[in-house]
Amino acid sequence: MNKEKVLNLLGLAMRAGKLVTGEGLTIGDIRSSKAKFVFVAADASENTRKKIKDKCSYYNVPWDDSFVQSEISHAIGRTRMVIGINDQGFATKFKELIKG
Repeated sequence: MNKEKVLNLLGLAMRAGKLVTGEGLTIGDIRSSKAKFVFVAADASENTRKKIKDKCSYYNVPWDDSFVQSEISHAIGRTRMVIGINDQGFATKFKELIKG
């Protein structure tokens, strides 16, 4: 996986307005089927990671936890642990880049 490309694309998605940030808003978008892909920080609390992973599994939303909070926050310019991608095109590209 090319981490730099993923993080650059994350910044682009942020500028395009295709992200929802924060745990509560992301869970809401997972429930309403708006989230197409979810990032959760690897250094998020165990409870937060379990909650997000369980929601994603239940609603069949792909997720990734290979980035730490500082990497995610730097890419989008805000301090966040959980990010949802609401655009299918961006979600598809993230899946391709992460699978390598």
